[in-house]
Amino acid sequence: MMKDLNRWIYAASGVFVLLFAGVIYAWSILSISIGSEFPGWPKAQLSLVFTFVMIFFCLGGLLGGLLSEKISVKINVVASGLLFWAGFWLAAWTQTPWQLHVGFGVMGGLASGLAYNAVLSTMSKWFPDKRGLISGILLMGFGFGSSLIGKAWQVYTPDAPGGWRISFRVLGALLFVVMATSSVFFEKPSIKNSSAEEPSIESVGLPPSWAIRTLPFWMIYCWSVLTGAAGLVLVSQAGGIAMEAAPRTESGVIALVVGLISVFNSIGRVAFGLLYDTKGYRFTMTLDLLLSLFAAVLLIFAIRTGQIFLVAAGFVIGGVAFGGVSTSVSAVTGDFFGMRHYPVNFSIICTNLIFASFGSTAAGYLYDRGNSYLSSMFMLVGMVLLSLVCLWGVRRPKNGSPVPPEVCI
Repeated sequence: MMKDLNRWIYAASGVFVLLFAGVIYAWSILSISIGSEFPGWPKAQLSLVFTFVMIFFCLGGLLGGLLSEKISVKINVVASGLLFWAGFWLAAWTQTPWQLHVGFGVMGGLASGLAYNAVLSTMSKWFPDKRGLISGILLMGFGFGSSLIGKAWQVYTPDAPGGWRISFRVLGALLFVVMATSSVFFEKPSIKNSSAEEPSIESVGLPPSWAIRTLPFWMIYCWSVLTGAAGLVLVSQAGGIAMEAAPRTESGVIALVVGLISVFNSIGRVAFGLLYDTKGYRFTMTLDLLLSLFAAVLLIFAIRTGQIFLVAAGFVIGGVAFGGVSTSVSAVTGDFFGMRHYPVNFSIICTNLIFASFGSTAAGYLYDRGNSYLSSMFMLVGMVLLSLVCLWGVRRPKNGSPVPPEVCI
């Protein structure tokens, strides 16, 4: 009873850490104040900051995974806080774009990746019986972080010139305090294996050097690239899609409709976690693709007919589906390849974000060519159909298989 209570306390601390680590996704809001002070900077310079964030978020997660067996996970969490503090302090002194690139992009991305890996890899080990649910709950915290911090930034950032610099210093210090104090709750459960048993995937797990030699590993990777790119297309183009479908709709209504994606993205993370635990990976990942496809079709009809309610329905369903991607990937990685080497295996698969991020770039290019988001929606349909092909290759390694497993290519 006490052990069960403890693991939920640890999980709550993980959600708390990810709420703040999700600050990197609030960049679109944080950058508004900076752009106002430096109107001469090209938009591409501010957009490049988020590109750096995504790249170094993946590298930070990989670094955290590689260090997980060498240093205490508590140190990883504290190091994340220090990087946030130092990076945001540097960003607060910004006079040239490179300071933002290094402070928020490089250091902030590394910090978030370290924290993300530490939370997912540690807390998931406490819930072998609820792997999908705990992934969904933790990732819901990460998703809510950008919304909560973004709104707090808008409310509390001083209107005076340079007020955003004060907010960066305060936020950096707050992030360090949160990470340092929460690190005390990061404990790994003891895992005992019988030495008399033959090593198997369940008892030992697959090291990265073996996991990357399996077909399921790369099919999961490709599935997550395509579905993640489809979700980022929806998120990055949401405002434009709504405006094209219903150009006479009030801006407040447009903002409300676009906000549905964020809300239902968080709901989708928990919902798909529960589905994973009860229905398994095949049902969950297939449903995710079907919902994505349905959302794209609804949005195509919305643009054709000019109906805002179809846009809202598409954003709700698409948000749920996008939320299911990260939860499914997190759960299936631990499920297929074991938890012992989960920090590195999961961080390798998370590098899919680097490639998925180009989905929004491609959507913008298609819009420039055709002056309509219809082409982006048809691209989304194509991504989903390719994902279905990848899903065919996602097959669970045979239970009890010796290491190395028979699923090696």
